[in-house]
Amino acid sequence: MDEQVTFVQTHPLSLGGATVAEYVWHPHLPSLLSPRPYLHPVRTLSGTEVTEAMPVDHLHHLGASVAVPDVGGVNFWGGRTYVRGKGSVPLPNHGVQRHHRWEARTDAVIAHELRWVGPDGATVLRERRRIAARPLDDRAWALDFRYALHSAAAGPLEFSSPGAKGRDGAGYGGFFWRARRGLRSVRILGPGAEGAARLHGSRGRWVALSASAPDPWTLVFVDVAAQGDPWFVRGDDYVGVGASLAWAEAFSVAPGEGPRRRIITVVADGALGPREAEELAASVSAAPVEPGHGS
Repeated sequence: MDEQVTFVQTHPLSLGGATVAEYVWHPHLPSLLSPRPYLHPVRTLSGTEVTEAMPVDHLHHLGASVAVPDVGGVNFWGGRTYVRGKGSVPLPNHGVQRHHRWEARTDAVIAHELRWVGPDGATVLRERRRIAARPLDDRAWALDFRYALHSAAAGPLEFSSPGAKGRDGAGYGGFFWRARRGLRSVRILGPGAEGAARLHGSRGRWVALSASAPDPWTLVFVDVAAQGDPWFVRGDDYVGVGASLAWAEAFSVAPGEGPRRRIITVVADGALGPREAEELAASVSAAPVEPGHGS
């Protein structure tokens, strides 16, 4: 079985014969990082890397992945756990996301089932995930990321975050992208707004990161399904964007139920402005809807 293999296994996503992303579907990581499949490196069409994995400031940031800090008391985010009244403390509560079964595996599409397993070995969540790469134009391509979580618990299962436990602005958890800044300055853009202070916690249809030279790039994150999750945005100590499941309040799901999400990220060469970012967001939102995944 795949779970018995201990070395790292990856699958490339390619467009026009060029590899635009590597999907690490079987990582080999310390338990403190909440091991999980992730995309890294992700590249522009010209080859510039736009993800970062295991940076020294947050070792548990793994490129682009799905990570939740608290599902039924299990840490699927990595690092310390936020406890109300105590702050962030180290706890032996880290989970792992394990590949279970392939549904599709081609040059441009990956689909598989996963199991989210707690430190006691019990399955907490079952997941179906589909990741697809598709061309847009000569400067940009789109990464279509869908996931559907299903509770494996016998009773109600709670999803939470530090924000839901009282830590202001820390409602992270869900799809999350750690971007590679390097020596670049990065603008954070959104519909009619600019800057992390204005876009952190916003619920607009899209948010973008626009990085200047050297090797400029732009990422446009699009809530194509209009789910309305608040955007978790960072641009000072590090650069990252996520679509938050439990921003300020925890929620519970019944057995077999759980959140389903879809985020399309446009990966473009060049430091684009607000108008260009909005046009790209509109173009992927208007694209024909593909058959659903995650039932």
